Amino acid sequence: MRMSSRRRVLMAVAVAGAAGLALAGCAESSGGGAASSGTTTVQISGGITGGEADALNESFTQFTADTGIKVVYTGDKSFEGNIVTKVTGGSAPDIAIVPQPGLLKTLIDTGQVQKGSSATEANVDNYWSTAWKTYGSSGGTFYAAPMLANVKGFVWYSPKQFKQWGVSVPTTWDELMTLTQTIQQKTGAAPWCAGFASDAASGWPGTDWIEDLVLRQSGPDVYDQWVAGTVKFTDPPIKQAFDTLSTILLNPQYVNAGFGDVKSINSTAFGDVAAKVADGTCPLTHQASFLSANFLEVNTASGQPPVVAPDGDVYAFLLPSIKASDPKYVEVGGEFVAAFSNDPNVQKVVEYMSTPAFADARVKLGGVISANNGADPSLASSQFLVDAMKLVQNPDTVIRFDASDLMPATVGSGSFWKGMVNWIDGKPTADVLAEIQAGYNN
Repeated sequence: MRMSSRRRVLMAVAVAGAAGLALAGCAESSGGGAASSGTTTVQISGGITGGEADALNESFTQFTADTGIKVVYTGDKSFEGNIVTKVTGGSAPDIAIVPQPGLLKTLIDTGQVQKGSSATEANVDNYWSTAWKTYGSSGGTFYAAPMLANVKGFVWYSPKQFKQWGVSVPTTWDELMTLTQTIQQKTGAAPWCAGFASDAASGWPGTDWIEDLVLRQSGPDVYDQWVAGTVKFTDPPIKQAFDTLSTILLNPQYVNAGFGDVKSINSTAFGDVAAKVADGTCPLTHQASFLSANFLEVNTASGQPPVVAPDGDVYAFLLPSIKASDPKYVEVGGEFVAAFSNDPNVQKVVEYMSTPAFADARVKLGGVISANNGADPSLASSQFLVDAMKLVQNPDTVIRFDASDLMPATVGSGSFWKGMVNWIDGKPTADVLAEIQAGYNN
């Protein structure tokens, strides 16, 4: 769905008791502690891996104790490339956690995704904005509840290093470029690091960069038209974003701190930048709020994970607007819970995943946030994540969903991802843009 230029996503902070009420309601609807007839083990698949996958499995501990339904989540690093084949081949999981509305639409078009139950839809109506529900719908029919949320467009840095260098957080794009030049001059090394490697999904971190720049340089109306396909990749606003990004990511003086040259961006795993920021090797990296989860898996010289705080080891600021007078532009992402079975216990799991109780269970395990307006932001594992939740709750924030996630899968998770990889490898911008646009014909 395209949001108008004046539309805002406002996610209000719920009162402290809301999560507890939601948990009670979920337990009651789940049969008071015993699984109803149906499968007793529900299989979930998605692209979430590593420590985040472990935390996701742990999020169901209380649910299993209350209902007797065991939930097993299995992460697949090539999920986006495999799930359609599995579904059309008759080997769909009970539930899939789908990270792109465009891919969700493709799955719905197979006819295998089950319509959302009335109980799940009621939860979404209660706890999520209309926009989020629309992203999980197709043709006016509700299919998939949103799960977690993330804020794109943060620049991660070391507050201690900034203090040492005598620099401050920039408020405009020009100030960001001045900061970049200052760090390069003070250190004699590249100020930025980036990683585009993500198995079958390689390239997506580059699309986040472009989307942030299109939103800031050309505004929300052009962004919406780009998502809708009326502004093409070959049109001037998109080329302008690529040209601007080239001043950082294609500049050998500015990348790739801690990893190598420009082309090393494609061989660097997106999560690996966290360790380089934590140890001071990489002064700046552009990545979403979920990078905070990667810091939980990094140890500093003290043997502990870095402190994520304004005066800590690492923190992040929102990628600046072009002018100081511009509003705060925020690109968001999130996942959607699609069921391929009407088994009653599968549906109970889907219902639970749309409640504040699930959101709170996952958020308090660390590294993530939720846009569920019944969730308690004080449970977030760092001040940064609390701030990120407040950011998306602010009515003055101009929010747009990740453009590549809204585009048809042949483009958003296809030619756009591939195009970013080719661009880093040195293919001319005009050729890359033409090839990405050709994805609409596939």
